[in-house]
Amino acid sequence: MGGYLLLAVGLINLRYQTGHTNNLGKSLVLIVPGALLLAITFLDGGKNWLHTKAATAIVIACGGLLLIYSFIN
Repeated sequence: MGGYLLLAVGLINLRYQTGHTNNLGKSLVLIVPGALLLAITFLDGGKNWLHTKAATAIVIACGGLLLIYSFIN
């Protein structure tokens, strides 16, 4: 769900900031990690890694920071 969240927020950011300077770069900061997180869920090794407590902490921390970035961006 975190991957979908980042992907959606990045695409919404891309649409609503049309015409602003460096809009694509700012939105890709959100879209790329979201797409990578979604891609990891399709790999067996990625699924196993995501079930660990360390991965959960990393995903929540990075996702939270990126979500905060989306609001101040």
